[in-house]
Amino acid sequence: MKLTTFNSIHKKLNAKLVEFAGYEMPIQYSSIIAEHKAVRQSVGVFDVSHMGEVFVRGEKASEFVQEITVNDVDKLFPGRVQYSAMCYEDGGIVDDLLVYCISPTEYLLVINASNVEKDFAWMQKNNSFGVELINASDEYSLLAVQGPNSKKIIEKLYGKEIPLEYYHFLTGKILDVEMILSRTGYTGELGYELYFKGDEQTAEKIWYALFGAGKEFDIQPVGLGARDSLRLEMGYCLYGNDIDQTTNPLEAGLGWITRLSKSHFIGKEALLKAKADGLKRKLTPLVIEERAFPRHGYAVAFHGEEIGTVTSGTVSPVLEKGIALAYISADTLQETKEVQMLIRGKEIPAQVGRLPFISK
Repeated sequence: MKLTTFNSIHKKLNAKLVEFAGYEMPIQYSSIIAEHKAVRQSVGVFDVSHMGEVFVRGEKASEFVQEITVNDVDKLFPGRVQYSAMCYEDGGIVDDLLVYCISPTEYLLVINASNVEKDFAWMQKNNSFGVELINASDEYSLLAVQGPNSKKIIEKLYGKEIPLEYYHFLTGKILDVEMILSRTGYTGELGYELYFKGDEQTAEKIWYALFGAGKEFDIQPVGLGARDSLRLEMGYCLYGNDIDQTTNPLEAGLGWITRLSKSHFIGKEALLKAKADGLKRKLTPLVIEERAFPRHGYAVAFHGEEIGTVTSGTVSPVLEKGIALAYISADTLQETKEVQMLIRGKEIPAQVGRLPFISK
C-alpha cells in the first residue's frame, strides 16, 4: 500500500487504518459520530492526499477540458474552481472532479483516488488537442480543513484575511510552504483544501501548525468514515456508489453541472437522447423514521415489487435517522413518496426526502 506523508501521524494518533484506493488511510481516530459532529460544530482536518491531481497545459488547454467535461469551462477564470464530470460516449460517468483554472493555458483536474490511472489513460486517449498532461498525484499532499471555525484557523497561519468566495482558490505560502489554497470541500461546511508538495517533515510541520492554531476550537482529526457520513447528509455523490460508468449525470441529479447547450463534449449526444426519451430512474433521497441502518445494495420496493437499489446509506448523526440515496424507477416516483426498504428480510417504511438532508 502507498502511504501519505501524514501516515506516521495517523499511527501516533492510533487511528484505525484501512486500505483505500491503494493507500493506507485512517477510517477513524475516536469515533465516526464524534468526528462528524466536530466538523458540523467546530472544525476537523482530513488527510485526503490520496486524491489525484492532473495538470493540463498548452495553448488548447481550455478546449481540451471543455471537450472532456460536461460543465462549461468558458465560465471559468484564473482563481475559479468548478465541479464537473467526465463522461464516456454512451453518457456513463468516467469520474466526477474539480476543475481549477490556473490560467487560460493551464488547468488542474482533481480526480478521485480510485480512478487516477483509469482517468489519466482516458484523458490521454482523448487528447487530440496536443496539450501536455501531467499526472502529479504522487507529488502532492492534501489536507481538508472543514467546519464553521476553519477560516479563523487558516487565517492565523496565513497571517492575513483570506478573501476567498466559495469555489475560488489562491496560491501563496503558509509557513513558507508554497500551496494552492481553495475554498472547497466535501462536507457542506465552510472549509478549505490545502495542496502542497514536500516530504514527511513538511507535511508534519503543516499538520501540527494547524492543530496548534485550532487548539482553542478543539480541532479534531477526521477519518474517511465521517467524511462519508458528512457528504451523505448533503447528498453529495460518491463515485463507485452513487455514480459510475453505468449511470449518467442526468439520472444522478447532476443535470445542474451538465451543460447540454455546449457545442460539444464527449457523451453529449447520448445525454440528449436520454433526456428526450425520458429518464427511467432517478437518484433519490430516502429518510427512514424507524431505527434502522440503510446500507449500499439494499433493495427498495413498492407494493412488494422491487423498484430500486440503495447506493449509499447511513444513520445521520445530526438527524438521528436513517438516510440513503437510491436509484428508483421514475414511474414509481410519479406515483408515490412512500416506499419500503428491505433490511434483513423486513420491509422498513422509507419516505422520499429532499436534498440536502440537513439544512445549511
